[in-house]
Amino acid sequence: MRTALVIGTGLIGTSAALALSQRGVTVHLADHDPEQARTAAALGAGTAEAPDGPVDLAVVAAPPAHVADVLADAMRRGAARGYIDVASVKGGPRRELEARGLDLASYIGTHPMSGREKSGPLAASGDLFEGRPWVLTPARETDTEVLNLALELISHCRAVPVVMDADAHDRAVALVSHMPHLVSSMVAARLEHAEEAAVRLCGQGIRDVTRIAASDPRMWIDILSANPGPVADLLTEVAGDLEETVRALRALQSSDEGKRREGGTGIEDVLRRGNAGQIRVPGKHGTAPRVYEVVAVLIDDQPGQLARIFADAGRAGVNIEDVRIEHATGQQAGLVQLMVEPKAAPVLTAGLRERGWSIRQ
Repeated sequence: MRTALVIGTGLIGTSAALALSQRGVTVHLADHDPEQARTAAALGAGTAEAPDGPVDLAVVAAPPAHVADVLADAMRRGAARGYIDVASVKGGPRRELEARGLDLASYIGTHPMSGREKSGPLAASGDLFEGRPWVLTPARETDTEVLNLALELISHCRAVPVVMDADAHDRAVALVSHMPHLVSSMVAARLEHAEEAAVRLCGQGIRDVTRIAASDPRMWIDILSANPGPVADLLTEVAGDLEETVRALRALQSSDEGKRREGGTGIEDVLRRGNAGQIRVPGKHGTAPRVYEVVAVLIDDQPGQLARIFADAGRAGVNIEDVRIEHATGQQAGLVQLMVEPKAAPVLTAGLRERGWSIRQ
């Protein structure tokens, strides 16, 4: 691949363009908002000038509701040898293109499983996709050349290719992305009118649950409008669990000991099923999750603190497997939670204490 056209210079499009440009591909940028394309160009993602002729690969990074229109226009004017889109739903756009009678041999639907709460070119990064799954949904008529171009793009972005059926992909993202986003928003909505005294008690748990609720509602309306059925089916199942859980909690309020036992059993059931599901979430490097020991270290909110603690962990000969930061409410301090192999926890604790760090149990 020597040339590419990225149509849509939001977070995903600009991030892909940055990755391609950094690897020597000449990238042309286009957007319905020319100012946004110029912003992406100023960031080093490519040029806002139109290509002289067909490019090797056109990457359509438009919202799902507009993907078919943008792809159809690019294909009819012969903008590229191969065409892909990066929308988060795959079945609908392909069926729309088929209904328009387009030859889809040069097209393949894709979806990089990566993103951020922020949108737009200023939120983009050339390493956004590194190590992340990038789904490909080829059909029987898909030309080998466009498949190879898509794989080359994924390689430039240092992502991991995953081949799926388009409709199976849509059901999967409903489960792991679209439905959880709505649930996160529903939980976060409880905070909107909560008393300030209650909100000040927010800890890492509520931050984890509500983090993705910060995303742009307009973008998510586009996404959910393109995949409503599978998401509604999953929310129906969640609603059933909620009804059962409410009944169990009400039973715990009963003066009847038998009903209280029944309520406790119901709560235990949903918690244990939650345990069983969470265990299936892939851990580091996509492997089965491992149990790590947490070493919690109190740090001041000053420049260089994290660099120092990581350097001191290295001097102790300990590899940090994961890290979280919990900020103290109203204070210029926080807890850094360092996840390490259980056998390494005592070594790290001793090494950090020796270097003056305050360890919290």
